[in-house]
Amino acid sequence: MTNLVEHLGKEPGRQAVITDCIELIDAQVKQKGFLIKSAYATIKTIKRKFVPEVVDTLLDDWLGKVQPHFDKWSANKSSSLTEFLVSRSDDVAEDLLSVTDQRAAKSSNGTAKKMYSKMRDGAKKNVVEAIPDLAKLIEKHLATMPVQPSTTAS
Repeated sequence: MTNLVEHLGKEPGRQAVITDCIELIDAQVKQKGFLIKSAYATIKTIKRKFVPEVVDTLLDDWLGKVQPHFDKWSANKSSSLTEFLVSRSDDVAEDLLSVTDQRAAKSSNGTAKKMYSKMRDGAKKNVVEAIPDLAKLIEKHLATMPVQPSTTAS
């Protein structure tokens, strides 16, 4: 069975996955309201590499959260991965957000924790809206990446 972290989270393709994730985030933010657009632009202005660093840091955890959904889909492939993940978008979004929830809980920055807490409910809606593009991103990279030998015993 395909391990997403091994196939998408490792070189040679990891950087391309990160780049596409950043493009997905940028495209999603462009569709949002003024407050989100402004906050995102401010973050990118203050620390230009913030978004790429966050995506790079969290990518393996996010892929790990998508893995069980991918495995269920792989077992019968009765639809596209996109259709499968969209039909389970609430669960997929919660799984993905659990990564940032854990990260926020560990943060020693009280202001960051408060901001995350205030934005968390809206974040789920935003993640649900991004799931079709995320699924297409995964499908694209799985189709174009060479299969690497598994590092775990089968």
